[in-house]
Parts: sequence; structure tokens; C-alpha cells
Amino acid sequence: MSDFVSQRSIVRSIWGSSDLILLVFAGSAAEFALNRAVDWLFFTGNLPRDPIGRLFSTARYAQEIVFVDEAVAQRTLDRIYSIHKSVEQARGSRIPDWAWRDVLYMLIDYSERAYRLLHRPLTTSEQQELYEVFHRVGEGLRIPDLPANYAEWRVDRQLHLERDLEYSEYTRLLCEKYQQHLGGWRYELLRQTQSLLAPEEVRRLLKLAPPPLLFEAFRVYGLFTSLNLQSLVQWLLLPSRYVDEVRRFDRQDTVGA
Repeated sequence: MSDFVSQRSIVRSIWGSSDLILLVFAGSAAEFALNRAVDWLFFTGNLPRDPIGRLFSTARYAQEIVFVDEAVAQRTLDRIYSIHKSVEQARGSRIPDWAWRDVLYMLIDYSERAYRLLHRPLTTSEQQELYEVFHRVGEGLRIPDLPANYAEWRVDRQLHLERDLEYSEYTRLLCEKYQQHLGGWRYELLRQTQSLLAPEEVRRLLKLAPPPLLFEAFRVYGLFTSLNLQSLVQWLLLPSRYVDEVRRFDRQDTVGA
């Protein structure tokens, strides 16, 4: 059985790095809070109760797709689909198709943004490769009306950003939960990180202003990795009880940056 994602894929580089995964979910946390369908995240209560733990759970699911063969990946996708269908049955309504696409689009976009922030922009072929992998993820989750290629996806992504984001009471509540679980100064660092990653629509709605010195810190982050100081950066972004867990996301079978 062939791998779901090629051994040499840039997707393995991104989703096999704990640092990049942290950035993907830092950006996604901001946009999740603004999504018009964010009420679904409150239905079960799991995300407000443990927002960091839920992000890690999503990352584990992603690695169970990216680093396995086709059959195992599809079983994971089927499990994710089944879980969401159970939530729909419990609530008595369907998750909108556009909301499914929004979440998939976030993972694509922030994967690219995180890699650009810590390393370099993706090449044209890497952009297409990234999209093709997540397009297959979307197909495995039965998400309809996915764009055919990266260029078409960029257009649709912008339409979703313009249509599907709003600051609501759920936004306020979820941001309060992030602050409660991270603590004051870590939450502020999260907001500053989000300001470097998020699209303009997200920055405007959350009033995120990029700090002038933080981009330079990320630009020279390669120094931290070469000196094996990643633990310091992870400690800055996360409460200590989560550091060991996030380090387990580092994979040896990835392509070098």
C-alpha cells in the first residue's frame, strides 16, 4: 500500500515539525474564533473546556493521515467524518458545507504561512503539492465543491474570508478561554504571533497589530533550531505541562527545510 503523502513531500516537512504545527494552530485559533459556524465548537463543550488539548488532538489526527499509508489514512478520515456526523445527529442539524471548507482551507493556508515565516516561501510546485494533499483529505471527508487546483483555491479562500468571518459573542468567549488556559503574557504573545500569520481580515476583526520586532525574531529562528534551543521557544508559547506533548509531534521521517 502506497503512502498517503509522498516521503519527499513538503507536507511532511510542515506536519512533522512541532514548531510549524504550533504556528499553524496559533493562526487557526484566531480564525476559528471568528468563524460564523464557531457555535458548533461550543455544542459539545470540548473546545472551550480544553482549547489547547483540542488543538493537539487535531494535530494528532493530521499526523495519522500524513505519515501513514492510503488505507490507514482513509480509516482516520472515516473516523473524523463519523465523529462529526454523531455531533450533527445530537444537535439535529448539519454542519454547513462551507464550514467544512473553511476548516480545511485554514489548515492549507496556515501551513504555507507558517513555513514562510520560519523558513522561506513555498515554491509554485510546493504550493500545488500542499493543496493536492489537502484536496485528497477533503475528498476523504466528503467535502463537496473543492477547487480543482491551488490557483482556484486561492480565489475561493479569499471569498470565504470575506463572507464567513465575524466578531461575535462566541469569539469573545473563546478568546477568554485561550487567555485563561495560557495566562496573560502567553496570551499576548499568542496574539502577537497571530498578527504575523493571519490574513488582513482576521487581523482587522481581532485588532491585531504586528509588533515591529517580532518578525525579526522569527526570521532568525533558524539560529534557535541550529543551537537546539527549540524548547525555549516552545516554553515561551506554551505552559510547561504541554511542552513534552508538543515535542512528540517532531518526526524524523521528514524532508529538511
